[in-house]
Amino acid sequence: MNFLRGVMGGQPAGPQQSGAETIQKLCDRVASSTLLEDRRDAVRALKSLSKKYRLEVGTQAMGHLIHVLQTDSSDSEIIGYALDTLYNVISNDEEEEQEENSQKEAEDLGSQLTDALINEQENITLILRLLEEFDFHVRWPGVKLITALLKKRCGPVQGIILVSPMGVSRLMDLLADSREIIRNDALLLLQQLTKGNAAIQKIVAFENAFERLLDIISEEGSSDGGIVVEDCLLLLLSLLKNNSSNQNFYKEGSYVQRMKPWFEVRDDNSGWSAQKVTNLHRMLQLVRVMVSPVNSPGAISSCQKAMHHCGLLQQLCAILMATGVPADILTETINTVSEVIRGSQDNQDYFASVNAPSNPPRPAIVVLLMSMVNERQPFVLRCAVLYCFQSFLYRNHKGQEEVVSTLLPSTIEASSITAGQLLCGGLFSSDSLSNWCAAVALSHALLDNPAQKEQLLRVQLATSAGTPPISLLQQCTNILSQGSKVQTRVGLLILLCSWISSCPIAVTHFLHNHQNVSYLTGQISENQGEDERLVQGLCALLLGICICYNDNSLENHTKEKLKQLIEKRIGKENFVEKLSFISKQEQYSRAAHQPQPTGPTPEHMLFDHQFTKLVKELEGVVTKSVYKSSEEERKEEEVKKTLEQHDSIMTQYKELIREQDAQINELKEQVVSLSSQSEQMKRTVAQQVLQIQQHRDQHSILKLKLEKGSQQAGGQGEEAQMNGLQREELSRLREELQELRGRSARLEAELADRNAIITSLNSERAQTVNGLENNAETLKELEALRSRVASQSTQISQLQAEKQDLLKTAAQSAKEAVDPAASDLQSLLTAQTQESQRLKEEVRRLAESGAGAERQLASANSSVAVLEAERARLQEELAESRKEQDDLLMLLADQDQKITTLRSRLKALGEPIEDEDDLDSQDQGDDDDDEPDD
Repeated sequence: MNFLRGVMGGQPAGPQQSGAETIQKLCDRVASSTLLEDRRDAVRALKSLSKKYRLEVGTQAMGHLIHVLQTDSSDSEIIGYALDTLYNVISNDEEEEQEENSQKEAEDLGSQLTDALINEQENITLILRLLEEFDFHVRWPGVKLITALLKKRCGPVQGIILVSPMGVSRLMDLLADSREIIRNDALLLLQQLTKGNAAIQKIVAFENAFERLLDIISEEGSSDGGIVVEDCLLLLLSLLKNNSSNQNFYKEGSYVQRMKPWFEVRDDNSGWSAQKVTNLHRMLQLVRVMVSPVNSPGAISSCQKAMHHCGLLQQLCAILMATGVPADILTETINTVSEVIRGSQDNQDYFASVNAPSNPPRPAIVVLLMSMVNERQPFVLRCAVLYCFQSFLYRNHKGQEEVVSTLLPSTIEASSITAGQLLCGGLFSSDSLSNWCAAVALSHALLDNPAQKEQLLRVQLATSAGTPPISLLQQCTNILSQGSKVQTRVGLLILLCSWISSCPIAVTHFLHNHQNVSYLTGQISENQGEDERLVQGLCALLLGICICYNDNSLENHTKEKLKQLIEKRIGKENFVEKLSFISKQEQYSRAAHQPQPTGPTPEHMLFDHQFTKLVKELEGVVTKSVYKSSEEERKEEEVKKTLEQHDSIMTQYKELIREQDAQINELKEQVVSLSSQSEQMKRTVAQQVLQIQQHRDQHSILKLKLEKGSQQAGGQGEEAQMNGLQREELSRLREELQELRGRSARLEAELADRNAIITSLNSERAQTVNGLENNAETLKELEALRSRVASQSTQISQLQAEKQDLLKTAAQSAKEAVDPAASDLQSLLTAQTQESQRLKEEVRRLAESGAGAERQLASANSSVAVLEAERARLQEELAESRKEQDDLLMLLADQDQKITTLRSRLKALGEPIEDEDDLDSQDQGDDDDDEPDD
């Protein structure tokens, strides 16, 4: 505390000395008294002196008061006195009517005492802990003290509260206090706490702040409520502005829908109180925060959809068309509607369908444009209407077409007023602000829409009775050349630049009148005053656009001739300097900052936000075009064509890869199908094996029966019967053996055919592989050729750069005529030129070689495709042949086994079998011998 006394000065003599002594005695009493009542009385006395003797109480008693808060927390009365005393010495509420110097000293004193208090973080934590006490005499002074500390030292106090356990939660609990004065002061505290601190804003939002604040607003009567509603809205603005996380939480929590009742318009709109106007103004600001252009496009789009679906946009449009609405609320409502519909097709379509309650009904857009071109309307209102019209046309090609169509000949009744008529009327009125607003609005109808730029060329205007109509483009240039006000000319130049940029047809129409070029060059070449600098810069930009987007269809105004005109009449350096005047304007920087057109006065309205983007995009292009020679342009065109060819080749390769992927997928499907067929074949083979096993079992049973019958035969009759059975069995077995031999012969013949087919397929496969290898070598050669072309292109670029440097050096040497090395430079230049020509010829030859290689590649690719298809077919046939060969081998093995078995049975039955060749004849003889017995 002695340090603070030294910084803020000693104690003056006189009455102040007695006050200081009194305070010293009270401090001693607080420190030394053992009775709680004595300490309480001393703290109460300090409180009464704290406003008059802020310095003395702050420097001498602050430590004692903190000690009281720590030790006497059970007594709410003394705690309340201590908190009130600290609040009085820190705040300077009583100093408002003092002089400026005294006010500044009081502020410095409060800040220094605040630093002394928050120097120990435990002091803030102690005060936050005391806020848990429900007693009014403790909680209310604590809220006021924290608020005062935040006002004095917002950042440090925010940091302490943020790291304090449950610090933010304790402050949020104050909103649930049933005593309105504490709740209302808690709103002010939270406003200071959340100011500029995103971390605390997030914590407060997730502590259910949105729900509580919206409930308070509803309880207090929404827009008809008092100052408490305004405080809630200010806190909501503090939580949502520039905080994407809280905005997303607000939208996902369906809190946007709860804003709709705020804007319900009653039939009786009279008697708008000042507080209601303020509340509604804050509510509109809150809507704009959610759809501000500075937010991310995704967040804006989702909020716009939510506002449309819940009916909030409809409510805002109702206020827009209502009667009796104050001017400032109407202006802010127009700005809010502008940002709700900006870039949202659904919202723009709805806004286009809104009609004013007039007889006959008129579209809201027409009614608003009538206000924009009316010079008797307030300036801010006209700017708001322009912003609304720009937002309606932003990324809205349908709306742009509708606006331009109202300027074209149609079947619309002559008595009806259209947007196009109002824009033309404002474009050619005597009010310069109307001229500027109409020109900028019309330029937005052409933004990023070449089709409407061409359509606008068809517009014809009847300037006076008895004279033929002239085009809108010609009328704009006529007014421009008449030397009207700066604001009017700036607006017309903005319209013309936006119109003819990226539209060669419009450039041709503009250059067709040779007076336009004369006017532009005359304006640029003159040395005019400061006010005319902007006009000169815009004229330079317009002339540069005529060069950049010139299709050379007019012989007298080709790119090269316009460049020569600039060099002779203006000078390239002077032209570029005049062009740079645009971006150096203060109004340019302000317009580039935000889409909404604003200005302190009507005369300051010179730039449009979208036009600043166009200037930024074209300034470098125009400068480069002016300095670029025809030879360089030709070379750039060649390089561009080469790149396009390379892109075309890459596209072809991509298509080839896609086709190959499709073929691979088809082959994979075939493999799956063949796998399923193989599984089915395996199941068939298994069934056949099972049948063979059953036949073997039957044979074994029959053999057993025969053996059993031969053992039991006792007489001749039985023996004859057994011989009859044996003959029948032998006959049947001979037939089966003959059939199996025939099948075996057929299978062997078919197997020989399959082997021949396999041999042929293998040879064709080898030829296919050789063809593919040759194609791969061709592809490698083509890649090497492309690499060589790229290397030569790089060398040409380097030589061109060296040539440009040598040209500049040679030009400077020629002007000075004193450099003896000029001849050497000239010879070097000639050599470089010859080298450049040689390299160009080499590039041409390589390009021809590359084209030939490309044709070879195309032919090879087609051959490869055919060979691949044939190879796939042959591979399938080869696989099928191999499978069938395996099946035949298995069948042959089975047949051989059966033949061996049958021969064994015949031998067992007593038949003599010497060899297979004689078996048939022997069997036939046996049959003849057996016939008489039968």
